[in-house]
Amino acid sequence: MKLETHQGRKLMRRLTLMAAALATTAFTAPAFADGHLQIVDEPLELTVHLHWPRKQSYDETWPVELAAREMTGIHLKDATAGSNVKDSLEAFNLLLAGGDLPDIVGGHLLKNNVNKYGPEGAFVPLNDLIDEHAPNMKAFFDARPELRQAISAADGNMYYIPYLPDGKYGRAYFIRQDWLDALGLPQPQNVDEVYETLKAFRDGDPNGNGEKDEVPFFARNWEEFPRLVTLWDARTSGSDTYHDFLVQDGKIQHGYAQENYKIGIKNLAKWYAEGLIDPEVFTRGSSSRDYLLGENLGGMTHDWFASTAGYNTKLADTVEGFEFAAMIPPESVSGVRMEEHRRIPIKPDGWAISYQNEHPVETIKYFDFFFTPEGRNLSNFGVEGVHWDMVDGEPIYKPEIVSGERAVNSQMYDIGAQIQRGYWQDYRYEIQWTNEIALAGIALYDEGDYLVDQFLGVAFNEEEQSVFDKYWSSIRTYMLERQQAWLLGTGDVEAEWDDYLADLDRQGFNDVVAVMQSAYDRQYGQ
Repeated sequence: MKLETHQGRKLMRRLTLMAAALATTAFTAPAFADGHLQIVDEPLELTVHLHWPRKQSYDETWPVELAAREMTGIHLKDATAGSNVKDSLEAFNLLLAGGDLPDIVGGHLLKNNVNKYGPEGAFVPLNDLIDEHAPNMKAFFDARPELRQAISAADGNMYYIPYLPDGKYGRAYFIRQDWLDALGLPQPQNVDEVYETLKAFRDGDPNGNGEKDEVPFFARNWEEFPRLVTLWDARTSGSDTYHDFLVQDGKIQHGYAQENYKIGIKNLAKWYAEGLIDPEVFTRGSSSRDYLLGENLGGMTHDWFASTAGYNTKLADTVEGFEFAAMIPPESVSGVRMEEHRRIPIKPDGWAISYQNEHPVETIKYFDFFFTPEGRNLSNFGVEGVHWDMVDGEPIYKPEIVSGERAVNSQMYDIGAQIQRGYWQDYRYEIQWTNEIALAGIALYDEGDYLVDQFLGVAFNEEEQSVFDKYWSSIRTYMLERQQAWLLGTGDVEAEWDDYLADLDRQGFNDVVAVMQSAYDRQYGQ
């Protein structure tokens, strides 16, 4: 996809208009009047547990923290448990084991725990606090009532404020356009053409080195390999979390127990056996994209728009003619173009108020600060005048941020922006460091109706939770073990399918689906 072409310029203009529309039509929270960002007359310290994989504790010296303290008068003091462990759930368990909760508990994968322990009294219900003291959050949830439903516990109360992603598109298909050009091939438009293209990549020496060393399809996350079952109208997840449940016609389902999944896995096992899939797809790990593209070996993948398109710049001087283009989802066997991955509007990450907090009103006002225009800019872009400037009403990064050697999101993590507190992300932060190839790809996806509906999760009551906890972990492990065996050819999905379904039933799969359906009907009013 040559962006200097007339078509490329049209796509860029269309995307610019789309971005402008997003900026003008997105929900805008009411701003505090001048001077009203200050929450307390005298500085107030609140303790916080904030654990997430990239940063295992809260840093009181983050520039974002220092600016928020100055604007609001609230000073968060780090009280993170398990700062020496990577697993946020393990850190949460360590926090509970200590028996002394800080004022604020937040971070990664918070939802299930606060919705479990909130009704038991460990966390403060937020509904009335939001209605009475948090006008910006109230306006947000009034405008998006389905998100209020999605984060509420089984008793109907909200116990945490989530991290709220922005934007629609996440992952996309990318293909080596330069390889297609070398072989005189168009971009594949359906599952059969994908198969033929991958065979051509395997056999046609598109990298021109005289060796049969090309890896036709690779995946940085191995889960993107079985996701190809969507080309046979199957499903692997209903959300942006791998292996999740999904909703079809109001009914809870799991893709790994559906007939089309069997068909898809059978075909993907054939592709793997024929050398069309990276033989190290399950073991190569996160370095696969760097290595296979950098060595001019990788042909096609399914990965994030911005970071994957960035290789066109990164490898421009080292891989001659390198062009990795986004392509729309190929048609499935029934003619459906499906993009299963999209950005979910809520994450199970965020923060909550513990029962030991003696200042719940001031704390909810502090949470609300991050939904004001000033607080939202701070939590997304960093400190105005230091990391970004307001240009014609738009927050624009300083040139040194966008052109730095490190990724913009990594720079933001280092200053306390874009972290997993309860805040509303602003996609304008990402669009500034997304290159033209990714933007053109997003425009292509925006022209089609490829994204599937999302499962936003459920909140169990105590009885439902006990059933889920009893069965689901071992069932999921069994599903993934069989999946990998079938894909690698050490099992036969066709021959084993009936026994597999019977095993799922014996292990409690139908009981899990039943309690999830009960929770879903209660939560979403079905």
